[in-house]
Amino acid sequence: MQITPEGHALLSPSDLTTWASCEWAFLRRLDAKLGRGEALPESHDDMLDRTAKLGDKHELDYLEILKATHDVVEFDRPAPPEYSAAAEAALQTMRAGADVLYQPTFHRPPTADEAGFIGFADFIIRNDRGEYEVYDTKLARHAKISALLQLAAYAEQMRAHDIPTGEQVHLVLGDRTTTTHDLADITPVYRTQRAELTRVIAERIAADEPLQWGDPRYSSCGRCAVCQTQVEEHRDLVLVAGMRLDQRTKLIRRGVLTIDDLAVRTAPVPGMSSTTQGRLVRQASLQVESERTATKKPAWELADARALDAIPVPDAGDVFFDFEGDPLHTEDGVHWGLDYLFGVVDDRAGFTAFWAHTIRDERQALVDFLAFVEERRREHPGMHVYHYAAYERTHLLSLAARHGVGEEAVDDLLRAGVLVDLYPIVRKALVVGSHSYSIKKLEPLYMGEDLRLSDVTNAADSITAYVDAIEELRTGDAAEGQRMLDQVADYNAYDCRSTLRLRDWLLALRPPSTDAPAELDLPPIPVEREPNPVYVALASELEHVEALDRTPDQTALALAAAAIDYHRREAKTFWQDHFDRLRNPVDEWADTRDVLVVERASVERDWDTLPRARSQSRELRLSGTLAPGSRLRPGGSPHLVYDDPPPPSVGSPGPGSKGATDRAVILDVHDDGEATEVLVLERLPVGGEPHREFPVALAPSSPPRAKPQPEAIAEWGAEVLDALPEMLPDPAFDLLRRVPPRGAITPVVGDDTVAAVIATLLGLDRSYLAIQGPPGTGKTYVGSNVVARLVREHGWRVGVVGQSHATSENFLSSVVRAGVPADRVVKQPKAGADADEIEAAAWTPVKNGAAIAAFLESCEQSGTGGVVGGTAWTFANESTIARRSLDLLVVDEAGQFSLAPTIASSIAATRLLLLGDPQQLPQVSQGSHPEPVDESALGWLADGEHVLPAEFGYFLARTRRMEPALTSAVSGLSYNGQLTSMATGRHLEGIDAGVHPVPVVHAGNTTSSLEEAARVVSLAKDVVGRSWTDGDTVRTLTDEEVIVVAPYNAQGAVIRHELDRAGLTGTQVGTVDMFQGREAVVSIVSLAASSAADIPRGLDFLLMPNRLNVALSRAKWAAYLVHSPALTTALPPSIPGLSLLSRFIELVEPPRPL
Repeated sequence: MQITPEGHALLSPSDLTTWASCEWAFLRRLDAKLGRGEALPESHDDMLDRTAKLGDKHELDYLEILKATHDVVEFDRPAPPEYSAAAEAALQTMRAGADVLYQPTFHRPPTADEAGFIGFADFIIRNDRGEYEVYDTKLARHAKISALLQLAAYAEQMRAHDIPTGEQVHLVLGDRTTTTHDLADITPVYRTQRAELTRVIAERIAADEPLQWGDPRYSSCGRCAVCQTQVEEHRDLVLVAGMRLDQRTKLIRRGVLTIDDLAVRTAPVPGMSSTTQGRLVRQASLQVESERTATKKPAWELADARALDAIPVPDAGDVFFDFEGDPLHTEDGVHWGLDYLFGVVDDRAGFTAFWAHTIRDERQALVDFLAFVEERRREHPGMHVYHYAAYERTHLLSLAARHGVGEEAVDDLLRAGVLVDLYPIVRKALVVGSHSYSIKKLEPLYMGEDLRLSDVTNAADSITAYVDAIEELRTGDAAEGQRMLDQVADYNAYDCRSTLRLRDWLLALRPPSTDAPAELDLPPIPVEREPNPVYVALASELEHVEALDRTPDQTALALAAAAIDYHRREAKTFWQDHFDRLRNPVDEWADTRDVLVVERASVERDWDTLPRARSQSRELRLSGTLAPGSRLRPGGSPHLVYDDPPPPSVGSPGPGSKGATDRAVILDVHDDGEATEVLVLERLPVGGEPHREFPVALAPSSPPRAKPQPEAIAEWGAEVLDALPEMLPDPAFDLLRRVPPRGAITPVVGDDTVAAVIATLLGLDRSYLAIQGPPGTGKTYVGSNVVARLVREHGWRVGVVGQSHATSENFLSSVVRAGVPADRVVKQPKAGADADEIEAAAWTPVKNGAAIAAFLESCEQSGTGGVVGGTAWTFANESTIARRSLDLLVVDEAGQFSLAPTIASSIAATRLLLLGDPQQLPQVSQGSHPEPVDESALGWLADGEHVLPAEFGYFLARTRRMEPALTSAVSGLSYNGQLTSMATGRHLEGIDAGVHPVPVVHAGNTTSSLEEAARVVSLAKDVVGRSWTDGDTVRTLTDEEVIVVAPYNAQGAVIRHELDRAGLTGTQVGTVDMFQGREAVVSIVSLAASSAADIPRGLDFLLMPNRLNVALSRAKWAAYLVHSPALTTALPPSIPGLSLLSRFIELVEPPRPL
């Protein structure tokens, strides 16, 4: 940002990023430029300098590439007086049709009302259509929002001067890949950000006084150098270790403004658990105490001596481990990052270094390190590898994946509990009077006279020293280079010895009466240890092919391999996270989805043995804070987590760890907005002893047993493998290959989509057909009538699979309504299903899989058709349904059904019909997968397109539910404008049809907002009682015909309370999950959060178009979108979030001018 002599602001594209990262720092610099404060000192960072030099080289390398194939016009960087002339020269060059412009100037002079613009683009390139597109070189290996906003700024400048401008912009990344992005996904955010920044700058220029710290109008990051001086000067709560911004907001609202205020706080803070408040108060008081002492040692307390039992018995083979790495190392400009030193000391502080100066060396260093540990384990079976914080563990896994070696060896170290992280032990056992729990801040407690004093004192110094040493070895004095390298080794050795000394110090803190802990022996993770041989064989077909160089068929093979390993990875991820939770303090994972931190507990029914039960059980009422985005429902089976030491009947990973049992069932859930109350049935194992302990938390449920799905996928994968080099003719493999269905797609004549789909299915040759059905388009009607006619007229045997029992049962009921006799439609009900619901089913319930097999056998013998419903477990089970014995398998809600279970189910049929909408709620995956096999079946086919490409099947383009104005908004949000409305003859008196944005200003709200709740009630009262015309029917709209959708249970509870107070008891309130598949005349959506900083799961969750689509499209006539206007001025954290926010802005704000 520049200030002109006339006092006007001149903004550059990078100013938006600076503003978004810290508003306080940006405005503080503005004050300095306006003479209202001292100029901020420029900080020097060797890593940033090195990054800048590498970035310049990357830009010049790309320039040379372009010069080889294009005529390039290069521009010099002008001085401020020449900005206008330089910008005009660039515009004239484009108007003359130049191929490429390098470093052109873009300039718009400021006015009295608005800031001006100055920027210098990297490259402007003319495309084949004669349009100019912006290209920028970035050293990063991934696209960043800051870079995309800069590109949008230049594109806006071209459009403002009527230069033909393309619809896309491009980033040339540090790995030499080019990413392409639609301006439509960027421009709304850019315009909103620019308008907000321009408004604030004008406001600040007109102000008389410098900005004061804590001004509620502007946010501060609390971390940058500009903030740090103010944080320390004003004793801000950010100083408190572990303080979250939402906690800071709650405290400030209650007058707790400083660390000193918090240190003496005794009164409860609304919305904060007593446990959390007590921890923060104790932390603050010790930090204040540390500041008042003359010694360099921070004050500390032993908070929980039992946590020290997690430290294994010392062993002569123990080693202490630390990595050193350089993220900017590259040898080919494609692959970045190098872990150049794996350092280890033994229990006598002897140091061993595994050096890696190249990527090839890094692979060997990993192999050698793992071999070193394995050899040491043979010599010392009780040895452990100690480290501090999670980096070493996670990075060992990522290195093994990067080089394709040692992954099972690392997994084995984790399973056997060989890696011991001292950080969670410190966090549980101690409270230290320091603003950070980094090992460097703890060292004054135990390093004594050996406290680090060398020149290399932190990781950034180590990297710089390492790079300098290698350069000296390569081009200078070898002896000096080696001396410098030795200094790097000394830094690493110190870190390793620090970890050793920390372990010994912690052991010394253990009370003398404490028995020596038993050897840590993690219970085995219930997951296959080795990958399936078919997975290994398929993966080996691609081991020499880079992912970016794959053909579509090779991509399909990679997906096939990943599908075989899908369930193993899903379960492995869950159990690793589960045991991490048991080892770490509850506060560290309290915000994990489906976690309830228990604050109050009572026994509703004490231990006894219920009739027909084999063990004792009790009922507990647990109340506390539920993590945002959680879905606790009656019938769920969460883990009950007990503090250390847990009751004898509850399992534990080992000393110092909490225990957990999954022998629990949720009976009821109630949320009043302040706390969530859960009634839980807890069972003892057979013969287990009753106890009086209460759980400290509810944690996520165990994943369901996968068998027989993995076996079915492996069997299918073997067929794919055996067919190579030919591509297996198979519906699931065609889906993975993204090839059109084998067989002609019959055009729809008139409105008879059912006939067209039937004709296409009859002509399919071992392939699939897809149908995307947006809300209200009759997706279930089309699917069920297709199945009914195929069964009645062609004698087909059809399967219907869904993500849940309810999904397939709903479809089966529609099939019966479409004319298939109920005795020809069968399904085994869900275990524990309500007897009355089973009795009322429109289809025929059967007892077990054998009954389904018998039913299909009778169909075959009689030559009649039939329908079988179930889940993926049903269709993957060969004893229930023989392989490829069905003529068709319908995958209902295939937009939420991932590829792996689709493959597992598909083996039962010769054809697939994928029915659903990937633009509605997505599939949730636990694991991290090497390929997107967790993507939904329809989502994979659509490949990021909002509308299914016509070559894959049918898009149902007309909705009968929503009015045209409402349809238009939803269509623009989720369907590229291709969804239209057939609704006619309806009218709600005095209310326009469509989406109505309702901005409500509020601050500091995270998952609930009384301000929005009040507005929701006002809106509901306004529409209820109006005259509603639906065809020939005219009546008064009731409160039951209005629904309220909220993203969080807490907001739902607040709104429920306010609606009941207003007498609107018939209006249902819930999350989008509750309302999918349902409809109402009016839908009111409340987003609750005040700003992006207040959103617990981020903008990506709150503004996900899929969720907004479901929420808005429940309405027939009108949808109200109640939101804080501050949501639109946030900068999202991810590239997908940029698109999400742009679409939200277009939904709630009028278009802004160029």
